[in-house]
Amino acid sequence: MGRELVTRWWNSSCGRLTRRDVWLAREVRWQVVARAGDSETGNVLRWEFDTEDEARQMVKRLVQADGGQWREMDTDTRPD
Repeated sequence: MGRELVTRWWNSSCGRLTRRDVWLAREVRWQVVARAGDSETGNVLRWEFDTEDEARQMVKRLVQADGGQWREMDTDTRPD
């Protein structure tokens, strides 16, 4: 999983009983959503991946399995 350390704090104490640390981290997960049918009654499947490459491989498998003519949509265009 992609984890990015944003920042870190410590209480300036080196003693093992008194030291405190706080981390602020962000995790990035990639999600693939596939829908068959319309937004009201369609069947929706979801997968989560740790890397963009894994997610894109799943997209490729889904698109190739259908055999239809797929085209990439602009991110501003939402399917009905």
